[in-house]
Amino acid sequence: MAEFISLYSGSSGNSSVVRCGEHYLIVDMGKGVRTTTAALKALGLAVSDCDGILVTHEHSDHVKGLSTFLKKNPLPVYGAAATLDFLDVNGIVPAACELHELEGREEDVGAFGVRAFPTSHDVPCVGYRIHTPDGKTMSIATDLGTLTPPVHEALTGCDLVALESNYDLHMLRSGPYPYYLRARIESTRGHLSNDECAAKLLELIQEGCKKFALCHLSQENNTPSLALQTVFNTLGAAGVVPDRDCIVQAQRRSEVSPALEF
Repeated sequence: MAEFISLYSGSSGNSSVVRCGEHYLIVDMGKGVRTTTAALKALGLAVSDCDGILVTHEHSDHVKGLSTFLKKNPLPVYGAAATLDFLDVNGIVPAACELHELEGREEDVGAFGVRAFPTSHDVPCVGYRIHTPDGKTMSIATDLGTLTPPVHEALTGCDLVALESNYDLHMLRSGPYPYYLRARIESTRGHLSNDECAAKLLELIQEGCKKFALCHLSQENNTPSLALQTVFNTLGAAGVVPDRDCIVQAQRRSEVSPALEF
């Protein structure tokens, strides 16, 4: 049995776990080490069973806790070359940790098979397609302003997809953000809206995927209920009934979300 578990997810910090049996991977670590360690402990996960840490990109809401955590737990770190260079140059990864580049093809990461794929963001950024030891597949893609062909390919044929649903367009445009920041978020190198996420989920459901995690919701420009309602409206218009035809779960901002089995 494989599980996807978000430890915390949102504009203030992101981290998740992909677990299968006794083995697991950590994806990002965007809050302090105490928060992440407490979440792992609550799940009964020993650091010694972690096969590695996958890093999507260099922004602080994805790497803030890495340095302190790795000083005590020198796990191997995986990511795109540009991201690993940033972590190395800025002293975020201690010298005792191994750095492994992931780009373009599937590589073994402990018991898992992992392939990085590029996402469209304002710094070098990737998502991950992960094969578990029991033959299941999931993909995670956050921090992307548009759904490019490599993203479409990576999300197709998965048992579970964790996809960004960052903002509601009305909330963003009527909110307190200055124009330049709104423009950045809406751009093709920014973030994915609820409407864009919902349309992609419908496409993936029609292709056979049944389980979804909505990730990286903005605290200022979104709510879990609004993100879910946008998805449900899109699915309902196509005759898809949530909880009967699929499972869609919005991930919690500051606490561990319920595990999604896949």
